Amino acid sequence: MADCIFCKIINGDFGTEFVHENEYAVVFKDINPKADIHLLVVPKLHVESLNELNDENLLGKLMMTVKEVTQKLGIKSYKTLINTGKEAGQEVFHLHIHILSGKMKF
Repeated sequence: MADCIFCKIINGDFGTEFVHENEYAVVFKDINPKADIHLLVVPKLHVESLNELNDENLLGKLMMTVKEVTQKLGIKSYKTLINTGKEAGQEVFHLHIHILSGKMKF
C-alpha cells in the first residue's frame, strides 16, 4: 500500500537499517522502544492485521523469523506481542510482531 509506513520502510524509502531480513520479512528496531531490546518483525506482504491474515504458512514463517533473529542476536529470553486492532493498541495497520527483551519500559 502506498501510504503504509511499514511498506515504505520495506521498500527502502527511509533507509531504515534491518537487523535481519529473509524472503518473508524484515526486522528492525522500534523507534519508540518499550524495552531494552524492542524489535519489529514485519512481513514483506502487506496484511493489515492478524484478522486479515489467511496464509497460515506466512504466520509460521514470521514466527520462525522471530526465532532466527533472536538466535542471531543471542537473545535467550524475550516476549512476543501482536496488537490486533486499534482498541488493542495497533498503531500501524500492517501486521507486525514485537520482540521485547530486557527491562520493560511500560
